[in-house]
Amino acid sequence: MAKKAKDRKQVLEEVKHIASDVYKNILKKKAPELTMPLRSLSNVTYSDKVGFFELLGKLKSRTLTASTIKSFAQTLLLMNESKRLAKINDTASKREAYYISKNWGDARFDSDDEAFTVMDDVEAMLQVNREQMGFLPEEKGGAVAGKLTVVDGKDKIDCTKFGSGAYSIPSSVEHLQFQTNAKFVLVVETSALFQRLNNHKYWNKANCIVVAMGGVPTRSTRRFIRRLADDKRIPVYVFTDGDPYGYLNIYRTLKVGSGNAAHINEFFCVPQAKFLGVTPADIENYKLPTHPLKDVDIKRLKDGIKNDPFIKHHKEWEKALQKMYKMKKRAEQQAFAAHSLNYVIDVYLPEKLKNPKTWLP
Repeated sequence: MAKKAKDRKQVLEEVKHIASDVYKNILKKKAPELTMPLRSLSNVTYSDKVGFFELLGKLKSRTLTASTIKSFAQTLLLMNESKRLAKINDTASKREAYYISKNWGDARFDSDDEAFTVMDDVEAMLQVNREQMGFLPEEKGGAVAGKLTVVDGKDKIDCTKFGSGAYSIPSSVEHLQFQTNAKFVLVVETSALFQRLNNHKYWNKANCIVVAMGGVPTRSTRRFIRRLADDKRIPVYVFTDGDPYGYLNIYRTLKVGSGNAAHINEFFCVPQAKFLGVTPADIENYKLPTHPLKDVDIKRLKDGIKNDPFIKHHKEWEKALQKMYKMKKRAEQQAFAAHSLNYVIDVYLPEKLKNPKTWLP
């Protein structure tokens, strides 16, 4: 089951504890230090038993010196803003956090990237997700259609009643409840494929829930799928483009998380997810139109085979990536349209669902 995230009160206590340590060191005339996990793929480990990337324990420190005074001050000021938001039970967007810093004098952020990097560091240091700190992402959540009713407070939202539209996942999903008798959740990479499936009400034919990621899934989308899968004990099948980005950036992130966010992977991954397609074998078996791999694709494949703990653990994935490397080809989800517009609905998905042996872990 998905672990429950810390509440705002617990976050407030974490902030107070760290601030107190900084203050005590200053009184002792010692250089205060902030310690946080190293956020990289080299600092994670993976096992089937756990189901997601875990931190190995490597740390980095930020000590108050003449050269670090600005980033040190920014870290403390951002934590103070989180404390203020918790006290008044309010939230701020990531972009608003950047503008709030304009009141910090010389410690203000010079760019969005600078603000978001410090926010990630604070998140890792507190071992919480930024939503619990009071900072909400501005990314649009995924789209949902099919046999699901979402209970949001007093509202019941029937995801079969949006016509050609869909339910949009909110930025915070911890309070949501679910009602469904669906057999599975089908998570698709592209909005275009989602729209085709929704327009033809594939979810009614297959008795399922369809979720569009729209590329690398946002944290709220990942958390929504995880909570739904855990609460209703429903399987999750993932359908991306047949390319290194779909495998290593989109699917891998959804299933086991990332090295950069390993401190919160347990909240924002879906360990029970299975990869339905498009696999390298599908490209050959279904005679799909292809595109040549780009240099960035080849580099991503090599890095995945050599350095990714998830790929190294699952030999099926290692073989699949090696196969694609030899093929030097990739295929998009929409490539099935070369056979007929609804080939993916009428032929591909029914055949794949009947043959789990063709899936990847």
